[in-house]
Amino acid sequence: MREPVLVLTRKRSQSVMIGDDIEVSVLAVAGDKVRLGISAPRSVPVYRTEIYLQMRGEGTSGAEVDVAEVDQALSDLGSPRDVPPDD
Repeated sequence: MREPVLVLTRKRSQSVMIGDDIEVSVLAVAGDKVRLGISAPRSVPVYRTEIYLQMRGEGTSGAEVDVAEVDQALSDLGSPRDVPPDD
C-alpha cells in the first residue's frame, strides 16, 4: 500500500523544503507543464520516475540501465544549477 500523498499548491518562484537539505522550486508554469528545480546534496540521487523505474527493471521498455553509468554520465554533464532557467 502506498503512503498518503501530501498535496501542496505553489506559484512560480515558490518552493518546498524536504528535510533540511532538499529544496524543490517551481521555476516556470506553461500550460500543463511545470518546470521544477531541485536543490539537493550530490549524495542524494534525483531521477524522473520513468528513469527510476527503468533502472529498477520495472519499465515497460525492457531496457536495462546501469545505475553507476547513469550517475557517471550525470556527473560528467556537470551541475544543472549552472544552466539558467528558460523563461
